[in-house]
Amino acid sequence: MNNQKYNSLVVLGKFLSQFASFPYAEDKNLPSGNDFHFEKFKETLALAEQQNGWFTPENLQFACNSWAKALTEENINKWLEKYDLENVSPKTVAIIMAGNIPLVGFHDFLSVLVSGHKAIVKLSSDDKVLLPFVASYLQDIEPAWQGKFTFTDERMTNFDAVIATGSNNTARYFEYYFGKKPHIIRKNRNSVAVLTGKETEKEFFELGKDIFTYFGLGCRSVSKVFVPRNYDFDLLFNAIYPFKDIINGQKYANNYDYNKAVYLMSLFKLRENGFLILKEDTNYASPIATLFYEYYDSPEDLKERLQTDSDKIQCVVSKGFMKNEIPFGQTQHPQLWDYADGVDTVTFLTNL
Repeated sequence: MNNQKYNSLVVLGKFLSQFASFPYAEDKNLPSGNDFHFEKFKETLALAEQQNGWFTPENLQFACNSWAKALTEENINKWLEKYDLENVSPKTVAIIMAGNIPLVGFHDFLSVLVSGHKAIVKLSSDDKVLLPFVASYLQDIEPAWQGKFTFTDERMTNFDAVIATGSNNTARYFEYYFGKKPHIIRKNRNSVAVLTGKETEKEFFELGKDIFTYFGLGCRSVSKVFVPRNYDFDLLFNAIYPFKDIINGQKYANNYDYNKAVYLMSLFKLRENGFLILKEDTNYASPIATLFYEYYDSPEDLKERLQTDSDKIQCVVSKGFMKNEIPFGQTQHPQLWDYADGVDTVTFLTNL
């Protein structure tokens, strides 16, 4: 990748950092024309919030901050240094995006661009304005990106490979339509935490970030905890109390009330604290405002189970429990080289 393209990604990171916290603060050191883009992106963020009630100002800021931290010169170097990007034969890659959290498909988009391919993007109806702005910004500050991507609502044709993200149901549809092309097809995944009873209050608080960031809608959001027998849940409830204001979000509160009513009518035994429902359940995917839990007797048996179910799990949060674990509080801070589902997207793209 040439230096100008590379530098434009670093500039994009600096641009997004203007929106990482309230009040938005314009960076006068950015390229000329930043005042126009700054105002335009403020409008875009407001529009994204109107179109999707889960995209609160806090969650939009969090997404901007995460990408601002990821897109540094050091991180981009570290991400791309192991790939041979010079000898790629340019292809056209169709990307079908999810829309569960802001800019969730941006990593796939970026991977296609840095690999030297063209992207045809079909956006989710839940996230229709953020990525087109970011893509437009990139080609405004670096003309070499022009012609490298298009967005479409039409049926996709004339492409060489596919990256598609959806539910388990839509994945079957994707397999049927795209199975003959080189593809990465992502299904539902959830993240879990393994607790031992020795966690500190600080670690529990960090776990709260893994549970509540993006209202728990991301595949990296912890939707289930495994706990030893006779576990004292008061330790967890007390430590996550600072997240109580999440219940002030109308959509979250509606889900909390609905799920609680359904569970109680079904006579399920629940634990709840006014903003989170704890339910014993063997499944991994819990509804919004609900955290599933399951007891374990043998750490070794649990490790084996998590290994067996690895195709359903995005992250395992724990401390000294297993290899490739994620520290408490870090699930929503993936690095550029942390690939969804453990599939190296850039290797896939450079081998087309």
